[in-house]
Amino acid sequence: MKAVIFDEHGGLEKLQLADMSTPVVNPKEVLVRVRACALNHLDIWVRQGLGIPLEMPHIGGSDIAGEVAAVGASVRDLKPGQRVIIAPGIGCGRCEQCTSGNDSQCAQFDVVGMRRQGGYAEFAKAHVKDIHPVSERLSFEEWASIPLVFLTAWHMLVTRGRIAPGETVLVHAAGSGIGSAAIQIAKLCGARVLATGGSEEKLDLARRLGADAAINYTKEDFAGRVWAETGKRGADLVFEHIGVENWQKNFRCMARGARMVFCGATAGPQAQLDIRLLYVKQFSVLGCYMGGKRELFDVLKLIEAGKLRPVVDQVFPLADAAAAQQRMLDRKNLGKIVLRV
Repeated sequence: MKAVIFDEHGGLEKLQLADMSTPVVNPKEVLVRVRACALNHLDIWVRQGLGIPLEMPHIGGSDIAGEVAAVGASVRDLKPGQRVIIAPGIGCGRCEQCTSGNDSQCAQFDVVGMRRQGGYAEFAKAHVKDIHPVSERLSFEEWASIPLVFLTAWHMLVTRGRIAPGETVLVHAAGSGIGSAAIQIAKLCGARVLATGGSEEKLDLARRLGADAAINYTKEDFAGRVWAETGKRGADLVFEHIGVENWQKNFRCMARGARMVFCGATAGPQAQLDIRLLYVKQFSVLGCYMGGKRELFDVLKLIEAGKLRPVVDQVFPLADAAAAQQRMLDRKNLGKIVLRV
């Protein structure tokens, strides 16, 4: 099969289109003919090197949509030709966390395309428990744009953040895949949404998705704007995935007793904060890491019902994976960047 691989860590020049062996499935696995694979920042970090052991040559890509190509001998409920997605988060399936639907807290939790081979390829395999049939409601490119970002946003806002109707939620980076998912989920839950973005295009997208106010962080202080928009009360819930550069400003515009949920450190892993703010204003800061199967089922039901929808930015052919990653690095995307396979 054709696949985009890297055999050592480094820059975009390390990505190359190569011939690889088609995966062989065991009795409980499913072989998927990949039709689309969406990009995530994780793809870039894995290529650059996270200090974890990888099988080389390595195939990145966590968000896979396609068709069942073959099934293992023990698989009974899937047939070749079915449209499916592969769950991006993989737990052991046996521990207390996995069996209760909290897969991302499994001690063996992994992500497709991180320690295991991913979807920048014509074929990918997965355990049958991680294969989810989908309808023809959406294109393969749209289905590939859903799993990781919608699952993570749901885990952050609903499960960890306990979002409530009438609350004010600040969502950062409206133009990103996860930001566009978070705006929709927050509105579906009855919240008032204030969204930030770095261009008028991204702010327009935020408004189209339902944001009540859109803030250009390159032209104004988002904390001051949130303070004004809430009558000096502050936001009840902050959806944070940028990192260092936002934390102090987030604390400045949070209401007393507010929560901040965060899942990433795109701008760097080290944050400074005045811990007195945490206890005096009784803030809660909640770390979030993807989500579990139970939450993924909830998201997929809402997608199938038409209540949530992915935003696809630009589709690249598989061979242009480096150009696709460059677009993400340049922060030009409005929604998800996708590889068509």
